[in-house]
Amino acid sequence: MLTHLDARNRPAMVDVGGKPATLRTAHATAIVTLPPALTAELRDGEIQSKKGPVFQTAILAGVMAAKRTPELIPLCHPLRLDDVKIEIETPVPGEAHIHCRVRAHDRTGVEMEALTGAAVAALTLYDMGKAAGHGIVIRDLRLVEKTGGRHDYRAP
Repeated sequence: MLTHLDARNRPAMVDVGGKPATLRTAHATAIVTLPPALTAELRDGEIQSKKGPVFQTAILAGVMAAKRTPELIPLCHPLRLDDVKIEIETPVPGEAHIHCRVRAHDRTGVEMEALTGAAVAALTLYDMGKAAGHGIVIRDLRLVEKTGGRHDYRAP
């Protein structure tokens, strides 16, 4: 059953007024495949471009996006986030793995904030790296884990 529909099947925000505020966490990831020309620019865990440090800029963009999720995704509740952390790793040559972890004490989960943060960080990598080639691919945006609320979740 979809929760964002009212009795008449019209879009509606979920009423969370009766729920207790509890600790909510979420971890989302995205993988960005980098073309060889961009991979060759990777030095000490960072890529420098004419626009600035690529990974650091992507991290800032992802944090900003997580905080603005209700402005971007209709029917998301505005939340006071306690923490947003984004890490970018390059465990495999030619790939950047983005991890976005979000935490809040609130009445609803922070999955959308984590997914939005990871997605915008990935899009920022694309934007800053496209001068090296448009062969950049963003894939596997997904929720890895969420805690708090009625049900915890961990991806298989």
